[in-house]
Amino acid sequence: MSDAPKGPASYFPAIEARYGRPVAEWQDLIRASPLTKHMELVTWLKTEHGLGHGHANALVAATLAEG
Repeated sequence: MSDAPKGPASYFPAIEARYGRPVAEWQDLIRASPLTKHMELVTWLKTEHGLGHGHANALVAATLAEG
């Protein structure tokens, strides 16, 4: 059995390597944003921070799933 992360968390190592910021920092930015809808946040990360769609989607999904 593998202990590899599943779902959105499986993207986290690549996100940190590519953009040079820890996932916690990206999640703090998402939480601080006045935007609340999933796709609004994804679009914001893509346009304002240069993230790719899959990476932005994974960060938003994981952050919004927290509650």
